[in-house]
Amino acid sequence: MNPQIWFLTGSQHLYGPETLTQVADQSAEIQRTLAAGGLSAEIVGKPVLTDARAIKQVMLEANADDDCIGVIAWMHTFSPAKMWIGGLDALRKPLLHLHTQHNASLPWSTIDMDFMNLNQAAHGDREFGFIQARLGVPRKVVAGHVSDPSVVRRIGGWARAATGLQHLRGLRLARFGDNMRDVAVTEGDKVEAELRFGVSVNTYGVNDLVKVVDDIPDAEIDKLVAEYRDLYEVDASLLGERHESLRYAARIEAGLRQFLTDGGFGAFTTNFEDLGGLRQLPGLAVQRLMADGYGFGGEGDWKTSVLVATVKAMGAGTGRGTSFMEDYTYHFGPGEPKILGAHMLEVCPSIASAKPRAEIHPLGIGGREDPVRLVFDAADGPAVVMGMADMGDRFRLVANEIEVIPPDEPLPNLPVARAVWKPLPSLSTSAECWITAGGPHHTVLTQAVGAETLRDFADMAQTELLMIDERTTTADFSDRVRWNQAYHRLARPL
Repeated sequence: MNPQIWFLTGSQHLYGPETLTQVADQSAEIQRTLAAGGLSAEIVGKPVLTDARAIKQVMLEANADDDCIGVIAWMHTFSPAKMWIGGLDALRKPLLHLHTQHNASLPWSTIDMDFMNLNQAAHGDREFGFIQARLGVPRKVVAGHVSDPSVVRRIGGWARAATGLQHLRGLRLARFGDNMRDVAVTEGDKVEAELRFGVSVNTYGVNDLVKVVDDIPDAEIDKLVAEYRDLYEVDASLLGERHESLRYAARIEAGLRQFLTDGGFGAFTTNFEDLGGLRQLPGLAVQRLMADGYGFGGEGDWKTSVLVATVKAMGAGTGRGTSFMEDYTYHFGPGEPKILGAHMLEVCPSIASAKPRAEIHPLGIGGREDPVRLVFDAADGPAVVMGMADMGDRFRLVANEIEVIPPDEPLPNLPVARAVWKPLPSLSTSAECWITAGGPHHTVLTQAVGAETLRDFADMAQTELLMIDERTTTADFSDRVRWNQAYHRLARPL
């Protein structure tokens, strides 16, 4: 896939061919400025649109082109918005309304009516904005000159959200076994998920995977073990008396990778209660597959796996990481309250602060051999944790802006990868709001994608998002939950 954003410029025939030539030239300049900002998708310009037939045709073409992840529209001059009704109604790709103009400043001493007629995006974009509001078209509006880095940054974040949505719409997920027994939040409506998001979620017997794992040739295992030694610090026991455990972990990775590749899957789940003939709960294999962009959820949590895959697609190429995560335990004091997040084994090394260490330790659940895993601390810096819950009549996304920090002290007896963070605005407010929203205990922790991009994604997917940030109070958040509940009940189709 070559992700593209189509750039549409609106005008009309009233101004004559000479003006339309200027419109096309200046539109090309705007596009070049955007492209120079390092967007994650290619900007593809289309001819200036001046009539309803051409507008609808380009929207239908955008829908049909798999490389097109979204559309940017700009009304350079005045484009009567009734021309856009059919096209906007037909569009099924994300839409960004760019409210800009060719000139950054006004040439006060030389302005005449020719200049005014050509440079009237302030006029045309308001007409375009009305028809979008009238039709209820989901869109993002960005206002400002494209020479402003903050404008390009916001468009870039929207482009990443569109990339995530495109990835999600073609995603296939393999569940190896069912979800953990008696757990509520990992349940969900897979039919509604395919209708809403386009993701296909299906279950496969664990022993279907085991057969592939058992058939992996030794030469492939040798290659993976050598790779482990190059990339990680490997505990001496795994190169000595426990070496067979490391080789079996490599065997699981090779088998999992082959199964997922052969089936065209971009995400998967496992469950320690359903391991079939596997001798270890997959740990190292899961961590490395996540680092390559696969989605994952523990205990059969397919919704979190879907979210991991989607956010990883959004953050590709940023150099920052995204991982499956779980809020495990709190530090209420002394000092500033914070959260210690981890999981049994499966935290992605893309968020590691330093070279991970491959280790082997007992696992008290699952009833299998000791599993191999990568152990590390997460890198410091701003991040977001986000989870998805099925509320019965809709999916709900809950997110919290956080700051990942070093542990207060070393953690020599905690044999798993982990992250420590301060949630905004505080631990108590964050936890109260998360629980009020019914947010799940499994989440996605990302340092690659910010809150605005996640909001853009929720808008594109027409999915509820409740964001907890530095301005959040428990009372206001509780009101928002109630208002959202009322809105979504009223907005449901018959």
